[in-house]
Amino acid sequence: MGEIIGAGFLAHVPPIMMTKEERLELNEGKEISLVPGLERLRGEVLDALKPDVVILFDTHWFTTVEFVVTSHARRSGKYTSEELPRGMRQIPYDFTGDPELAQSIAETGTAAGVRCTAIDDPYLPIHYPTINLAHYLHRADERWVVMGTCQTAEDDQFLTVGAAVARAVHAGDRRAVLIASGGMSHTFWPLRLLPQHEASDPVHIRTPEARAADEQRLAWWEAGDHAAVIDGMDEYRAHKPEGFFGHYLMMIGALGGRACSAPGRRFSDYESTTGTGQVHIWFDRPEAGWTG
Repeated sequence: MGEIIGAGFLAHVPPIMMTKEERLELNEGKEISLVPGLERLRGEVLDALKPDVVILFDTHWFTTVEFVVTSHARRSGKYTSEELPRGMRQIPYDFTGDPELAQSIAETGTAAGVRCTAIDDPYLPIHYPTINLAHYLHRADERWVVMGTCQTAEDDQFLTVGAAVARAVHAGDRRAVLIASGGMSHTFWPLRLLPQHEASDPVHIRTPEARAADEQRLAWWEAGDHAAVIDGMDEYRAHKPEGFFGHYLMMIGALGGRACSAPGRRFSDYESTTGTGQVHIWFDRPEAGWTG
């Protein structure tokens, strides 16, 4: 029987792919905490867990009429971002997929009433929420499966798809880690003001209200109060959480939804990236299971 052995809400922002010198210049001579946070996470958590498969929920891969999961046997190539080609260009990637698990996720999700499709088209685009985190976290003996964010889905459907992911994992023999790749509040500063707000200090979050909303959810996560986060989604939408917060909702749906009480621990500070809220939070598997 398979199991989910850990899960993380992780930032993928472009500055993590800059050189250290560029990051220091951008951030008033200080290192952003997101980079050492990913390095610690790999060394302290993932290297110890040794997952068979990583399932990543990608906030930049938008689908419209269904949820889509990658079912390639392998994906490799070089990635240049259409959004930021100056800083993210020709990044090599090469990782093995898990067609069997991807097909099981798609079938289980569809059977639960939310249309899901497994796709192995070699020309399917890849996005930097996957590329950037794979750059830091992927190891050759891990399989990686990626799920997109359906832009027409609602909260309950994200949770349903997450629960289907869990059932598909449990039906097999994989030890899986889940990654919700994305940020929190997600409104950028206007271009003319961006140079004044590129440092990581949370004083640069786009509005005080967005910062307060993010910090409330961080407190709930650290207390293991996922029900409060889920039930507060209508209020939180005013601050435009990245990817409709689908990455978090799918992840927590797989961990039991409102019943999940797993506390999170930070692997970074709460930081701003051009006005958006960013953080790394890791959720260890409770001894009693995810819904305990």
